[in-house]
Amino acid sequence: MAENFEDTIAAVSTAMAPSGIGIVRISGEEAFEIADRVYSGKKGKKLSDQKQYTIHYGYISDHGEKIDEVLVMVMRAPHSYTGENTVEIDCHGGVLATRRVLEAVIHAGARPAEPGEFTKRAFLNGRIDLSQAEAVMDIISAKNDYALKSAQQQLSGSISGKIEEIRQKLLYETAHIEAALDDPEHMSLDGYGPELRRIVDLQRQEIHKLLESADSGKLIQEGIKTVILGKPNAGKSSLLNLLLGEERAIVTDIAGTTRDVLEEQVNIRGITLRILDTAGIRDASDKIEQIGVRRAIDQAEDADLILYVVDRSVPLDQNDYEIMKLIRDKKAIVILNKSDLSSEVTEEMLRNELAGRCAGPSVILNLSAKEKQGLEDLEKQIEKMFFNGKIEFNDQIYVTNARHKKALEDAENSLDYVIKSIDDQMPEDFWSIDLMGAIDALGRITGESLGEDLVNEIFAKFCMGK
Repeated sequence: MAENFEDTIAAVSTAMAPSGIGIVRISGEEAFEIADRVYSGKKGKKLSDQKQYTIHYGYISDHGEKIDEVLVMVMRAPHSYTGENTVEIDCHGGVLATRRVLEAVIHAGARPAEPGEFTKRAFLNGRIDLSQAEAVMDIISAKNDYALKSAQQQLSGSISGKIEEIRQKLLYETAHIEAALDDPEHMSLDGYGPELRRIVDLQRQEIHKLLESADSGKLIQEGIKTVILGKPNAGKSSLLNLLLGEERAIVTDIAGTTRDVLEEQVNIRGITLRILDTAGIRDASDKIEQIGVRRAIDQAEDADLILYVVDRSVPLDQNDYEIMKLIRDKKAIVILNKSDLSSEVTEEMLRNELAGRCAGPSVILNLSAKEKQGLEDLEKQIEKMFFNGKIEFNDQIYVTNARHKKALEDAENSLDYVIKSIDDQMPEDFWSIDLMGAIDALGRITGESLGEDLVNEIFAKFCMGK
């Protein structure tokens, strides 16, 4: 439902940094009148008299002082991002120029916008639903092409369309039950249980499909947490530098150089890796190194991927065997590093040790970080291990938002209760109660059943000017 806002807001909608163009956005009922107070164009024309989607050349002034030469775009309600009258001023980029233009607009009667307030108004005015609003921030913060494409799909309504489809089917059945309970003389629910169970089970399966995409969606959005493990001097930091394509980590011949966890991000074949280089795993006597080893083990416990680096030029020892325990039941790639040196450890020997210590069927690759050899094989293997080797966007919807995942889990649980109530031959009003629980949970995704406080909390996380 559209909401009437009495005040008109303004903010800088581009980064406050040196740039070619800066944009100051004005939105609200008095957007044109406020813009007219600061804008002067050819022949004294007023923006409030101009047609929809037109651009005008002129100047912005503040208290008679000319500030900048600008282009101004006019958008009339409801055909704008917020659904309100909107003016966008394209001025010269840079911190000072855009700030002065914004100050002029505020002096003319606009109020400084709160974080995310433009998108919040678009939501409250019915231009977009809540899942689409959240997709706006996902687009801004996307770390790779896949995350960007997923966010664009959600902004176009892929999530909300599917949720609404499920929700409407459940609402129809709930209304039927409520009507029959209110008027039992004219409507009967005899024999309705099996049919309802079939419908509910189908919608539960649809919800479950969405939930199955959540793990992949999280990796698309946040990146694959990749922990590099190995004993000291195995070549972990050299591997990090090779993946990054720059000398980011200090590399020396001194064992124990890396004392703490170093985190970097890199895109490999469109997939973002959050790479953590860790202290070498060994029984250290130095207290600082002990802390580093402990942190390395902690990071490995919840890693999405472990790169276990083995120095092939020295024999396996107890430190290697401890690492093999850590990668048990984990997605792991074992890297036989220093392929340019003579081998004390062979691939066959390492495979036998891994199998004997129940470390799982880990992939083993040969690599020389020093000679920059084997990187392409590593990249191909990482791509193969996630998203079934390929991310599809034709019909696939990826749930990337933790809030959406929790709401889907709640909806699935409610439908489980409906099925159980039918199977246990419970009274029909039990069916209705749990159906409404699922409907409300799904409504939390699109914003149809959210309280004002939570809506405010969500939009408070948005950047200024969006």
